[in-house]
Amino acid sequence: MVQFFDRKETMKFPSDFIEKYKDLLGAEAEEFFTSFDQEAVSAYRINPLKKQQKDYPDPIPGTPWGYYGKISGKSSDHATGLVYSQEPAAQMVAQVAAPSKGSRVLDLAAAPGGKSTHLLSYVDNTGLLVSNEIDFTRSKVLVENLERFGAKNVVVNHTSADKLAEVFKNYFDMIVFDGPCSGEGMFRKDPDAIQYWHKDYPSELAQLQKDILADGLKMLAPGGQLVYSTCTWSPEENEGVVAWILENYPDLELVAIPKLSGMSDGIDFPETARMYPHHFKGEGQFVAKFQDKRMPEQSCIKEGKTNLNKEQKQLWDDFVKKHLKLPLDGLLQVFGDNLYLLPRGLPDLSKVKIARNGLHLGIFKKKRFEPSFALGIALTSDEVVSSIELTQEQFAQYASGNVVTLDQTLENGWYQLLVDGNGFGFAKVIGNTLKNYYPKGLRFHI
Repeated sequence: MVQFFDRKETMKFPSDFIEKYKDLLGAEAEEFFTSFDQEAVSAYRINPLKKQQKDYPDPIPGTPWGYYGKISGKSSDHATGLVYSQEPAAQMVAQVAAPSKGSRVLDLAAAPGGKSTHLLSYVDNTGLLVSNEIDFTRSKVLVENLERFGAKNVVVNHTSADKLAEVFKNYFDMIVFDGPCSGEGMFRKDPDAIQYWHKDYPSELAQLQKDILADGLKMLAPGGQLVYSTCTWSPEENEGVVAWILENYPDLELVAIPKLSGMSDGIDFPETARMYPHHFKGEGQFVAKFQDKRMPEQSCIKEGKTNLNKEQKQLWDDFVKKHLKLPLDGLLQVFGDNLYLLPRGLPDLSKVKIARNGLHLGIFKKKRFEPSFALGIALTSDEVVSSIELTQEQFAQYASGNVVTLDQTLENGWYQLLVDGNGFGFAKVIGNTLKNYYPKGLRFHI
């Protein structure tokens, strides 16, 4: 049975963990262990995809969108996707990746969505992001977070890496893999996770990471980049996996990561970055970035075709003409009665388990088209013909599932809802009554 060591009666560690990090950190060990008695650091990012921005206090140095502090999940800023909660060390993964606009990006282990939403901030709804989460339940949370963020160019899968590799061979310009790990860097934030740790746990997780990478790297396009990360400090999982990658994939070379705000060099690989809580204001993280030295190639993808019938196409065209200022770019496809806008350049996805196939535009009902919440939150007010700005009181009413009585009578029909200038879905107005179309699973009381 594992023996746990109690420091100051606040944080308990396995004795093997204590000895491991005493050996690894030497004179810094006491400062490292003392940091666990301090409160976990909270932070969030602002969403540059949203039209209306706000000024927030306490920015994280060296980051384009990061701020220290907490945001309520019941605030209008959170509900409209203007902010996303993510602790500072975790924010460094996508910041190191920093994909270019127009890139094809794979987030291989994406839930709950922190990295994917951050990657979207860089690509700015251009190119393509495939967010994969093998666990179906967690993939639904991922879809919810991506929709709130306003994602237009994302496909969410819940598929194993080996199956994905059959579909996306040599396809992605960038692969981000935040691997399943021993989670040591989250012990301060989630002390219950300590109970799963044992001496061999990091080595077991390192092997799992290698197995996933062996399939994942089949999807990296020549000339592409890989970002590998964990939320642990274990050398077996971090530098051990880096060494394995360099040994088995000679076309990959390390890219030096700038060390910001107390980030440390990796062990034996100074190009990589470690984040310790006694140096870096955040939790634990390791990041490595690789460049593929092969010459980039032109890829030729046979794109799918729209499958709308004549009536569906007419209903959608009528909605666009009446409610949108510009047509949306992408491939229209119907799944059941639901209409989606798929990013261009996708291969055949029939072998992939899909949780969200692009942007959900809405649903066809008898002789009519009903726009989705996702569409209304993804579009800016500049892209929509008619909108209604909700007050904070009306926002609270609507978010709890109630109808809202307006101060004036409007023409009957669909309107984009705005809160502080940012989209909050579509709703139908009848006279001076705003009917409630906020998804039931998202409703809350303030």
